[in-house]
Amino acid sequence: MASTEAPGVTFMALFAARLTLLASLAAAIFAAPAIAQDISEEHQAAARAALSATKATAAYDSILFDTSAQIKNRLTSQNPDLSEQISTIVDEEAIKLAPRRADLENEAAILFANTFSMEELVAIETFFSSDTGSKYLENAPILGRELGRAARVWANGIGRDLSTNVGARVNEIAPPSAEESGETTTESN
Repeated sequence: MASTEAPGVTFMALFAARLTLLASLAAAIFAAPAIAQDISEEHQAAARAALSATKATAAYDSILFDTSAQIKNRLTSQNPDLSEQISTIVDEEAIKLAPRRADLENEAAILFANTFSMEELVAIETFFSSDTGSKYLENAPILGRELGRAARVWANGIGRDLSTNVGARVNEIAPPSAEESGETTTESN
């Protein structure tokens, strides 16, 4: 099977790039409203293209659905005899709020535009629209989970080895305890 990875691009480099992208978005969130009016239409369009290519907001697609389900469950448990009406009302109100999903996309586009230059946004969009970028996005959750697992194993090994090594060195300089030296203590009455 042929590799879709670009020459010289490692998984860790791609993973680091994705984490950097997400960290940049988080850092820019507080500056976005103040700078938003300075963004050209071209820059906003590039930001929207990069945003779409990275699927950065896809994880938030279920917010309205999940919130609706929580409200239905809460109200139905309080009023079980009204469950059908509650379900209908919640669905109707959720549908009215669905267009507000665009607000999140607008905020995300502003964050992208404030964080990245036009050239960077084009590069992001180009990469994440490529076969390699698509494969990365598809596999990122699994890779992240497996990397987290590997990091925990590694951290446990480092902790164990550090503790063992430090304990051995401290034992070299610490005076022997009474038990180790064969001394016994007697309690006086």
